[in-house]
Amino acid sequence: MSEVLLSAKQISKSFAQGTGRLQILNQVDFELKEGEAICIVGASGAGKSTLLHILGSLDKPDSGDIFYQGRSLLGLSDEELAQFRARELGFVFQFHHLLTEFTAIENVMLPLRMNGESASAAAAKAEDILRQLGLIDRAKHYPSQLSGGELQRVSIARALVKRPKILLADEPTGNLDSVNSQQIQDLFFYLKELFGLSLVVVTHDTHFAKKFARVMLMADGRWV
Repeated sequence: MSEVLLSAKQISKSFAQGTGRLQILNQVDFELKEGEAICIVGASGAGKSTLLHILGSLDKPDSGDIFYQGRSLLGLSDEELAQFRARELGFVFQFHHLLTEFTAIENVMLPLRMNGESASAAAAKAEDILRQLGLIDRAKHYPSQLSGGELQRVSIARALVKRPKILLADEPTGNLDSVNSQQIQDLFFYLKELFGLSLVVVTHDTHFAKKFARVMLMADGRWV
């Protein structure tokens, strides 16, 4: 039986709205096993992205708990959480968030350099992942010189260069045309097998969702 890597228990989250509170998540449970690929779908405002951010320890719930390999994350300090994210998680968002003044390879090297690796070691690892994603010939190009699909592949390379166990993606194809969207979708499953990843993907794309063995529908902060 596969090990449970990441789980959520009774997660609730609300945000201030005027004089009251807007309930985004309402006692949500979640479980991701090693090697599993889960797609979360639902209308805008359903709570999908909020849950993904909480699962990735980018935000904290009002109540409930998050566990990684059975250990609660909510008791960790901010520094410990940052170390956990750097070690175990990779993030891909709808917009690539690449640094425009850095080349592709420099953007991919950045997480490693921030983690204290030497420039030569970081460059070697960045070159390796860019080669695997078919981008080695674009390594010295700046974001302004890359296509939309190339930009997203660089952001995926940056997320995976540290070899995380889990890749969390929020609308990773939402800003791409149909051709590039299809390529990125296929790339996710190729990388899952290549690196033995566990995936959690939030998407509005029903075509993308159909490729997952497990799809979870969220509405009004609850599973449907």
